[in-house]
Amino acid sequence: MSEARLKSVQCSSPAGLHRMAYKEWGDPGNPRVLVCVHGVTRVADDFDALAASLSDRYRVICPDVAGRGRSQRLRDPQHYVLPQYVADMVTLIARVTAGDEGVHWFGTSMGGLVGMILASFADSPIRRLVLNDIGPVLDPAALARIGDYIAQDLRFSSYEAGAAFVREVSASFGPHSENEWDKLARDVLVRRDDGQWTRHYDPALARPFTALTPERAGQDQAALWAAFDAIRCPTLLVRGEHSDLLSRATAEEMTRRGPRPQLVEIAGVGHAPTFVHPDQIAIARDFLAA
Repeated sequence: MSEARLKSVQCSSPAGLHRMAYKEWGDPGNPRVLVCVHGVTRVADDFDALAASLSDRYRVICPDVAGRGRSQRLRDPQHYVLPQYVADMVTLIARVTAGDEGVHWFGTSMGGLVGMILASFADSPIRRLVLNDIGPVLDPAALARIGDYIAQDLRFSSYEAGAAFVREVSASFGPHSENEWDKLARDVLVRRDDGQWTRHYDPALARPFTALTPERAGQDQAALWAAFDAIRCPTLLVRGEHSDLLSRATAEEMTRRGPRPQLVEIAGVGHAPTFVHPDQIAIARDFLAA
């Protein structure tokens, strides 16, 4: 099993420059690149099991999106939006590829939306796309839940208290072992200078959520459908059986539009499958290697 290397790339926003950290797995000279992008409050470490498993075939690149984990926070929280994340990923892909080989993409939730938009562009570098429990229709209640969760600037007196919170709010991930729950917590908790523990992201990520109006949400949804319909690369859509962010009706509509993705539903899981288990990893490997 290969070990990850920690690197970073300098990106820009309208407010200035920021560094985006990423983990790199596999042979650094391998021209086959897989980019894995996490959900809204998660981090690159979420893909450790998947990346280690696929590093025999790919150089796997797992970024901490701006404002999360090891990456710098943005100077203006209003730029915590999809166009900024897409721009950062274009910079990252330019750093880790040479020529026109392109990349394969695995995106969980927010990471899937970034991949969806990037794959919709003419001359997109994405050659194969995995959308993990995300689509162009975002349930307003689920968005409100996510926004409320992000905005809570919680402090925990001990790691154990923080880990219990992460486990409670992540119950929709489905069954995991005690060691797996511990890693899911350790990946997103950080100890402050005062000894307290908190979640490893900028609470200002919630700013664009709180500014979202019904009219803007409708416009965003229309734009996401347009992006999805423009995708031409082979696409796999994964849905957690009990997901409240990607309904079965939306998933089925997606199979009839755009890239007409293959749909796989994972039983006993909500939003979103973690792809730390061998059976889930096999789903990604089989599709990406096809």
